[in-house]
Amino acid sequence: MTEQHSPAAPGTVLRIGTRGSALALAQTGDIARAITAATGIETVLIPVTTHGDVTRASLASLGGTGVFASALRDFLLAGECDLVVHSMKDLPTAAAPGLAIGAVPVRADARDALCARDGLTLAELPEGARVGTGSPRRIAQLRRRRPDLEIVDIRGNIDTRLGFVTSGELDAVVLAVAGLERLGRDGAITERFELSGWPPAPAQGALAIEVRAESVAAPVTDPIRAALNAIEHPETRAEAAAERAVLARLEAGCAAPIGAHAVLSDGTLALHAAVYAPTGTDLRERTEGVAVSADTLLSVAAGLGSDLADALLADGAAEIAPLT
Repeated sequence: MTEQHSPAAPGTVLRIGTRGSALALAQTGDIARAITAATGIETVLIPVTTHGDVTRASLASLGGTGVFASALRDFLLAGECDLVVHSMKDLPTAAAPGLAIGAVPVRADARDALCARDGLTLAELPEGARVGTGSPRRIAQLRRRRPDLEIVDIRGNIDTRLGFVTSGELDAVVLAVAGLERLGRDGAITERFELSGWPPAPAQGALAIEVRAESVAAPVTDPIRAALNAIEHPETRAEAAAERAVLARLEAGCAAPIGAHAVLSDGTLALHAAVYAPTGTDLRERTEGVAVSADTLLSVAAGLGSDLADALLADGAAEIAPLT
C-alpha cells in the first residue's frame, strides 16, 4: 500500500541546501519535486559553494571523503537551510555531530560507464589510448582490464569531462551512469560496465538527505519529517549501509581503490566488494549473502559489510592497497 502523506500547512517552504554544480542542482531538483508531489510542501533550493567545487587539485590529493560535504553540513548546522542533499558516495562514513541521514531515496543506476569516441567499447579502444578519470578505483580497474592504456587524471564537471573526448584530447572518460542520466547526457555512453566485474564506489547512485538530528525525532506532522518519510526507500538505505560499512571497517575514504555493491532481493542481502592494487595487477574480493527481515535490515546490513571487510583484511587487502 502507498503511504499517504497529509498536505502541508499553507505557506510552508522547505529550504534545501545543495552544491552549485549542474549535477547537484539536477539531483536536488529531483528531490524537491518528489517532496512537493508527495506532500504538497513547497521547496526552495539554496546553492552552497564547497572546497571541492573550487579547487582544481585531484580528488585523491584532497583526501576524497568530505571534500564536498563539509560546507553543506556547516550551512545546515547554522540553520541556513532545513536539509541538504549529498551524493552518498561523497559522504564520510562517520556521522556528523548534531546531524543525521534523514532519508535515502530510491537509488539510480549504480554502474560506471565508458564514454568514448566513435562509439568504442573498452575492448575496442586502440593500444595506448588516453582515458580520463579522477578516481583511484577506476584507474586500478582500467589498468587491470587494459594495462596498455594511458590513464589521465582529470577534474571538472560532467560536461567538461565529456568535452575532453569531443575535442580529441582524450579517447574516452569513465563516469557514473547515474550522473549522466540525471543530466540527460547518457547518450554519450558507449559501454556500461557490469556490476559483477566492475564494482562501483560504495553507495554510488544513491543520495543521502541530511538534516539536523532533532528533525528525525520530530512529530510525523512536522514538515521536515513528512518530507523525509515521503522519499525514504528502505531497500536503498540497507544496500548503501552494507557498502559503506565495508569502507568504515577498512578505515578507507572514497579516494581508496575500493568497489562495493549490495543487492537486496527476496529476503537476501548480497554484497560484493573488491580492493584493488593501484597498479591493477592484484585485487582481493569477496561476495557474501545473508537473510534479512524488515526489523533487522539495517543492523544486518552493517554487520555484513563489516564482516566482509574483515575477510578482505584477512586476505591481505591492506598489503596491496593504500586504504587510509
